[in-house]
Amino acid sequence: MSAIVVSMSVSGPGQGAAGNRPNMADSPWIQLPGLEHACGGRGGIGVASQFGTLLRDLRGRAGMTQGQLAEAAGLGVRTIHRMETGTPNDTRTGTVKLAAHALADALGRDRDAVWQELLSARTGTAVVPPSAPVPTKKRVAMPYRGVLTEVAETLAHNEHGRWTSEEERRRVHDPRPLPVKWRSARADWVDHPDNVHGTGAASGPPSLSGDLSEIADTYRRIESGRLVVLGRAGSGKTVLTLRFVLDYLRTRVDGEPVPVVFSLGSWDPTAVGLREWLAGRLLRDNPGLDARAPDGSTTAAALLAAGWILPVLDGFDEIAGGLRSAALDALNATTLPFLLTSRTGQFADAVTATDVLTRAACVELTDLTTADLAGYLPLTARPTGSAEPGERSATVWDPVVDRLVRQPDSPACRQLAAVLGTPLMVVLARTVYSNLPNRDPAALLDTDRFPTPEALEEHLLSSFVPTVYRPKPHTPHGPAIRSRRQRTWDPDRARRYAGHLAAHLDRGQEHGHEHGRQDLAWWQIAGAVRPSARILAVTLACAIVTALSDWLVFWPLDLIFGGRSAIEPQASVLDAVLYGPAVGLAFGLIYGLVTVFGKVTFEPSRMQLRLFGVRRRAEGPSVRRRFRSWFAIGCLGGMAVGIAYGPALTLEERILFGRTDYGAEAVEATLINMLVFGVVFGLAAGCVLGSVVAVEAPVDVGSAATPTSLLLSNRTTVLRQVAVVAPALTVAIAVVGWATVGLLNGYLGPMDWPIVNGFVLGAIGGIAGATSYALAFTAWGQWVLFTRICLPLAGRLPWRVVAYLDDAHQRGVLRQAGAVYQFRHARLQQHLSRTQTQGVVPPGSADH
Repeated sequence: MSAIVVSMSVSGPGQGAAGNRPNMADSPWIQLPGLEHACGGRGGIGVASQFGTLLRDLRGRAGMTQGQLAEAAGLGVRTIHRMETGTPNDTRTGTVKLAAHALADALGRDRDAVWQELLSARTGTAVVPPSAPVPTKKRVAMPYRGVLTEVAETLAHNEHGRWTSEEERRRVHDPRPLPVKWRSARADWVDHPDNVHGTGAASGPPSLSGDLSEIADTYRRIESGRLVVLGRAGSGKTVLTLRFVLDYLRTRVDGEPVPVVFSLGSWDPTAVGLREWLAGRLLRDNPGLDARAPDGSTTAAALLAAGWILPVLDGFDEIAGGLRSAALDALNATTLPFLLTSRTGQFADAVTATDVLTRAACVELTDLTTADLAGYLPLTARPTGSAEPGERSATVWDPVVDRLVRQPDSPACRQLAAVLGTPLMVVLARTVYSNLPNRDPAALLDTDRFPTPEALEEHLLSSFVPTVYRPKPHTPHGPAIRSRRQRTWDPDRARRYAGHLAAHLDRGQEHGHEHGRQDLAWWQIAGAVRPSARILAVTLACAIVTALSDWLVFWPLDLIFGGRSAIEPQASVLDAVLYGPAVGLAFGLIYGLVTVFGKVTFEPSRMQLRLFGVRRRAEGPSVRRRFRSWFAIGCLGGMAVGIAYGPALTLEERILFGRTDYGAEAVEATLINMLVFGVVFGLAAGCVLGSVVAVEAPVDVGSAATPTSLLLSNRTTVLRQVAVVAPALTVAIAVVGWATVGLLNGYLGPMDWPIVNGFVLGAIGGIAGATSYALAFTAWGQWVLFTRICLPLAGRLPWRVVAYLDDAHQRGVLRQAGAVYQFRHARLQQHLSRTQTQGVVPPGSADH
């Protein structure tokens, strides 16, 4: 019931979004529209029973709507409404008990006490005044509501800033937004009007037609708070969601939820519920929401449960084909409001196979018309001559649009009008032909060169990346000035790098995604390296780190203490040669088991180490669970390293000192070494890694992640972990080794652990262990090892990966969706992936 407690305790915005109803706790569209008013409103013992009045009063104190109470109790909204307005004796006792327990959890009261109170009112043996107060000390809703309100306002501010920047980068208003319009979708794809708009709407539901500037107002006219936006590929769905978020936030009043965009492509409804998945996406893009709520859940989960989040679900069609029916069922099972976008065909197939989306209105984006093109394209190009007063200057687009208007039925004009019917193709055409000189868009009417619409679209797609990476031309005053943030990249190399990234994402087709994965997360780019190559790279890297750590510790000792025997400088080299591969193989084995067989991926930590000052730390079971997990991981990893260290030590002693034979004595010594060092390293690593939890704290609530900021934050966290773990592991190995040898001495034969030698061994183990752990088992370490080293060595990415990704975002090849990048459009991603894997460029892409 933990998640449910949050939902009931917080008198937040409910589940609605109507701008003229700021008191969202009683939003009618969550209930059955009109019924509460028909029964006399909220009061009236003469109309409703004492039981119904008490039930409404308890629900009001808990800050819950009928829909929220129904969800918390596992009942239907109609049942709750009937209990509040009908005859109480018509309600089963078990049903009343479920509602009583849900209300008790929300109010922080005893379940049996609330149950008896409602039962007495139901049987008429007690009269409870509607205004009966609840002791303040039992109410957790008010302070908790204040906390969530502040967090929601911070989230709204972050979302507005994030999407305003993204809109500017996409040049949506340059020179003005495209006139994207929509109409009501087919009736057989939509639920009954009564369910969508309320009782009586069948005779006159509100009109849903409109354009891009009206999307927020259109949504607010829908009583159910659910809207589906359909359209073909490139029709402007993603830009519409962006515009919706900004317009909704601009007109948002206190108490309304915060619209947050979620890309649906990564959701597997058979593996994780919608709310849980939404909470995970919120945490990824807003790491500060990992702070614990009063009920023990994350703040992200609490915001969802309390109705402070309005999900904007982008890309239903990006969900794997075999999962769309399950996704539709999951959406129907929830009471959440939302705005959902999808390609028309995929949504229609899911509806045909399953059911309509319950209580959801549905609109379909229309194609741009010739008049739309004529009013937009000429304004995107520079004037080519002077104009008379009151007239527009001519541009390179005028001959094209003039021919489209005068000869609409000619094959060339029909083909071009069909291709430019989507905003995606208009933006590509504008980029290729409007922004650079010596480009004539009249070539788009050449049917010999582009005999089919597909050929014309491929031309625009293949020309886009070379165009945006084309060096700026020289001006009469010298080379064109470029932005300080914008680097110069060779167009062919830039296209090749983008192709490798697109091909990496499109490997998602192997898992049922028709268009591959969408999210380009920096911590997942390492997956572009084959598993066998990753294991080998981890093994070599950890071996090198161990060898360098050995030299780093022993060489200063040689210099400081001097006068050592001639054999000891050789020992330093031999240590590195023997222990490096041994430790590397241990880490490589663990890494292979975890990533290849365990299918574990390393994601950025949402926690940070705070060594000084006040730490805002999650309390309770979460800390204990994390300690146990990290202690177990450290024990297993340290034991594996210790077991690998034992044979290397035996071999070194044989080579340097000839202390053991190759027979039974050598086997016995090796087994003892493996046991002792396995226990020492395992306990030391387990205690140290488990103790790291004590200095972890969630990042600031106000932080909103971008790909670069998340990378830098994770780098800082990992480096701090190394700085803490290395010295701690040094001390732990020395002390645990001394104690272990003292306990086992005599049982396993004579053993010695000089404390000074223990600290020397601990220093090597601390530096090597902490650094190897960072490289092999953290998101930033994987980024460094594979994305910054392996992939550039293979020529698949540049050495300046961060700069390339940021520059691609600035140029419009990539877009930013929270903490991850995405390609500007799935069509562009598919094109780049296909041309990279096939090694060809479609004809007509280089008319520069």
